[in-house]
Amino acid sequence: MKVIRVNSPKNLEICDVPEPEKVDSEEILVKVKAAGICGSDLHIYHGTSPVATYPRVIGHEFVGEIVKVGSKVEDLNVGDHVVVDPVVSCGECYPCSIGRNNVCASVKVRGVHVDGGFAEYVVLPKTSVYKISDELSWEEAALIEPFTIAAQVADRGGITEKDSVLIMGAGPIGLVILQVVKKIGAKCMVADLIDKRLELAKEIGADMVINSSKQDVSEIVFAETNGLGVTVAVEAVGLPELFEKVIKITAPAGRIVVLGFVDKPSQIPELEITKKELDVRGSRLHTNKFPQVVKWFNNRELNPKPLISHVFHFTEIKEAINLIENNSTDTCKVVLRFE
Repeated sequence: MKVIRVNSPKNLEICDVPEPEKVDSEEILVKVKAAGICGSDLHIYHGTSPVATYPRVIGHEFVGEIVKVGSKVEDLNVGDHVVVDPVVSCGECYPCSIGRNNVCASVKVRGVHVDGGFAEYVVLPKTSVYKISDELSWEEAALIEPFTIAAQVADRGGITEKDSVLIMGAGPIGLVILQVVKKIGAKCMVADLIDKRLELAKEIGADMVINSSKQDVSEIVFAETNGLGVTVAVEAVGLPELFEKVIKITAPAGRIVVLGFVDKPSQIPELEITKKELDVRGSRLHTNKFPQVVKWFNNRELNPKPLISHVFHFTEIKEAINLIENNSTDTCKVVLRFE
C-alpha cells in the first residue's frame, strides 16, 4: 500500500509499505477514504513542529471504512463508516485521571508522534474510532476532527449564548470555531487580514467581520460592546502580538483561549490580567468531544461544505501543499481522497 511520509524536513514522499495483515482481537482495519490537510501537517513538513518526530506518516484528520474487525470487536462491523480520534493517551496519569487525556503526560497524536492517516490502510484500536452516518460524504466527514477542536475551544472558553466572542483568524480553525460559537448562540466577531476569508466568515454566520489591515480591531470591539470588551477572545493564529492585543480588549471577568504552538514570548503586563481577573486558557486537541460532534454531523447541525475549497487525490499531495502555501486567499480546507 501507499503512504505519505515525511522522512525529514522538506523530504516528503509517497512510498510503498506492506499492507497490514495482522489485526488483534480488539483492533480494526480501516481503508482510509479521505483526510484533511492541517496546518500541523505543514509544520511537520517544514520542520517547524515543536513536537513531531521523524520519519512520520502524517495526517490526523481522517475517515474511512472498516474492512476487518478483531475477534473481540462487537459494536463495529465490516462496512461501517468511521472517523478516527487521533489522540493516544495513557489513561493513568494525573491529567487522564481528571478527564483531560488531551494533555496526558505522555500524550501522542497520530500523524505527529506516531504514524497517522495519510495511508491507504490503518490498523486502529476499536476505542479510537466512532461510527458515522453513511449519508455523510467522505470529504465532509474528514472535517469532524477539526470541529472537535472547535468544541474544545468552546468548552475551555465556557462560551454560552450570553457571550460576545472575538475570533482572531479566519483560517480553517477559526471558521470551524465560528460555526460552533454560532451554534451555541453567542454573538461573534471575526478578524483577519484577507477579505475573501472574512466574506466566508460572514456567509457562515459571523455577526461582524474586521479586516485588521484596514480597520482598528480594538476600536471596533469597544464600540460594539459599549466600551466593555468581548467576554471571550480566541487567538487562533498563534502570533504573540495578537495574544497581547486580545488581553487588552477582553472584558473584566472575561476568558482568553489560545491555540498557538509558538515559543516566542509575548509581552503582557501582569496588571491587565490581575485588574480584570482574566482567565487565560490553553486549548489543545479535545477531551471526549467526538461523540457530540459526530451527533452534530449526523443530524446536519453543522455545515462543513463551505469550508472545503479544494479536493485532491492523495498522490497529488505536493500540488495540494503548494496551493495551500501559495494561494491562501482562495484556499480554505483542502481534503485528500484515498479512493
